[in-house]
Amino acid sequence: MPEDTTASRLRLAGLCFLLQIFTIILFAVFVRYSPESSPACPRPLQTHPSASALPGFRDVHLQVLLGFGLLVAFLGRYRPGSMAISILIVAFAIQWAVLIQGFLYFFLNGKIYVGAESMVSADFCTAAVLISTGAVLGRVNPVQMLLLTLLGVTLFSINEYILLGLMEVSRDSGGSLTVHTFGAYFGLMVSRILHQPHMGKRKEPQDTGHQADVFSVVGTIYLWIFWPSFTSATTVRNDAEPWAVLNTYFSLAASTLATFVLLPVLYEESTLQMVQIQDATLAGVAVMGMAGEMLVTPFGALVAGFLAGLIPPLGFRFLTPVLRSRLKTQDTCGVHNVHGLPGLLGTLLGTLLAALATADAYGGRLELVFPLVAQGSQTATTQALCQLCALPVTLLLASLGGCLTGAVLNIKGLRSPPDTSYPENTVLREGFMGRRQQLGLDASPAAETSLLQQRLWWDTAPSKPPASPDLPRAGPISALLHLSALVQAAEEGCDRRASRKEPSTSTLV
Repeated sequence: MPEDTTASRLRLAGLCFLLQIFTIILFAVFVRYSPESSPACPRPLQTHPSASALPGFRDVHLQVLLGFGLLVAFLGRYRPGSMAISILIVAFAIQWAVLIQGFLYFFLNGKIYVGAESMVSADFCTAAVLISTGAVLGRVNPVQMLLLTLLGVTLFSINEYILLGLMEVSRDSGGSLTVHTFGAYFGLMVSRILHQPHMGKRKEPQDTGHQADVFSVVGTIYLWIFWPSFTSATTVRNDAEPWAVLNTYFSLAASTLATFVLLPVLYEESTLQMVQIQDATLAGVAVMGMAGEMLVTPFGALVAGFLAGLIPPLGFRFLTPVLRSRLKTQDTCGVHNVHGLPGLLGTLLGTLLAALATADAYGGRLELVFPLVAQGSQTATTQALCQLCALPVTLLLASLGGCLTGAVLNIKGLRSPPDTSYPENTVLREGFMGRRQQLGLDASPAAETSLLQQRLWWDTAPSKPPASPDLPRAGPISALLHLSALVQAAEEGCDRRASRKEPSTSTLV
């Protein structure tokens, strides 16, 4: 096993080096700034947003980096690697998405002109890839994750270009179809191709204890704060943005209440878990991705959010076992229930609203939301058919792309050994444990017990925390290392003492 771990580290380092050098060369040859007043920028590409658009870019970036990163860190056995892998995916996906989308949308006179708009598009692409990784979390190593990101970004950009550029689908501002649906089913198909019979017999580890709740709470709060900006970041300006924000908030509220309605009926636990509320929150925003800037009306947003909030509990209760046993598809984070099915519902809702679009209902906003209908180039029925036809196209590209990506990841030299548990943690966890030993944190069982008490002292609310072992005292970096060690000790203690099963309601951002 040490030899395998060494080889994995070298493969990861080599692939990161090659990919970064390759992107640097491409950026040097093709990528240029597109400031609004730059005389070198062609006039048609001077789309750099004003300063008022920059907060939206900031919110989208925070949502992708922190929201999604925290939402994949709720499983205790996966946490040592999932957060780091999320940051690795974001770091590479943004660079690669700028290039691929630049060649499709922002390429003129042999150059790619980038600004805040192209960075927001890259963040949306990154979100779809992070959703896909939720289906295979725990069964692929970092090298495979990087290759999945490379192919996933490319396929996402092609699908988006076909839908928005060639089929003239109305704006999918929040990504019900392009982000949630494509990301979920692309990841599920990769998971199906990577299925190994012996993996199906092993129970997926679930987290028990307070740390999972902490991550779920913080991740859910980030969703509530930043996702309305995520949905409205690419909406047309003037008066169209407030509709997307309001509809998303109404959907979030209704989907959360739907969880409290259904979960007590399906499960015997006396209290709800934060991860279940997190699932409902994600479903609520997924359903409003396409229809957010349309005339949903407030009560329509509440109805759609409530229906979407019912999907995750029912899906985890009835559909997930079928996926695992009959279809041989393991869905670690439940992306099918939280992103895939709500994304399908959101696409159907957007199709219905497109068919009902009239100048009397939308007024001057019709030209902003459905420009071709307002200009008379096509009828509302034709627009609705375009929206509907985009769904099978997306599912087809996601399925074929997932098969191709799974076949690449299944190459013998890239796979982890069959007896490797949680391969995404192998490289990162060994480095973390080595640092613990360097600090003397694994010196004795007594020290480990004291660390556990230090982490969980607030459970019994004492007047002051118990005395901690003698630890090296340095600056804030050392303090962070000690805090990480305390968290790890708490997780190990909770795993040893866990005696009850938690419902499998875990999910990804």
